[in-house]
Amino acid sequence: MAGLGVLASAPLLAEGLPVPLDAKVVDQRPPVLQERIYPLGGLRKISNQLRVDGKIESRGQVSSTTYELPRERSANEAFTAAREALQKDGGYPLFWCQARDCGENSLWANEVFKNRTLSGADEQQAFILLRRSAEQSNTLIALYSVTRGNKRAYLHVEEFVAEAPLGELLPTAATLMRELLDTGKLDYPDLNGEPAQAWVNLIGRSLNNNTTLRVSLSGAKAEAWREQLVKAGVLSARLEVGSAETDGFHVELIR
Repeated sequence: MAGLGVLASAPLLAEGLPVPLDAKVVDQRPPVLQERIYPLGGLRKISNQLRVDGKIESRGQVSSTTYELPRERSANEAFTAAREALQKDGGYPLFWCQARDCGENSLWANEVFKNRTLSGADEQQAFILLRRSAEQSNTLIALYSVTRGNKRAYLHVEEFVAEAPLGELLPTAATLMRELLDTGKLDYPDLNGEPAQAWVNLIGRSLNNNTTLRVSLSGAKAEAWREQLVKAGVLSARLEVGSAETDGFHVELIR
């Protein structure tokens, strides 16, 4: 998998968080119980008020580590490797942005993470918020990478364990499409029953934002998903029932 070479040979810590190869820890914060807000859209300030299109707000244990990457490693490499490792480990993105789509870097550094080390250029940043699946579904992992003006690159890894169930959380439509175009697939191991209408609407809306794409659908309820997505307005010619072995529901881009 591209990018995995920038993770250490044991790519995940005991708690399941990625460690970039040869990186130096510059900030580490042990678990603390606190209220936490994670944006689900690009950040901006209007009339001195932080504005974001959506957010997750909850209370739980928050811990984090900030790494300075070696000169030969880019922030994008480390971010991609960490994201891939977490997704392979069963996490799925709720919000994913790159560069100026994330909004203002100063707001991420100072208001979201309260970590001035993460100050850098708006066009040299990336953020992803992932939710773990199955019995760890109340755990969120945030990754934020940035390159500073002095060319130093950093990766921030944060874990949030909610003290109360997070309930149903859906990715943004733009995140779903970014993931599909970037990785070629979507995996939702927890969607192992009949198609949930909220997910049908989300996936249908996202697919209809790019009507040139064709996908295959796999899983025990793949045919039911296909029927529901057609009802949601996706052309039937764009949807095939696939045969990929999967837990839950799997969508794959037909190249």
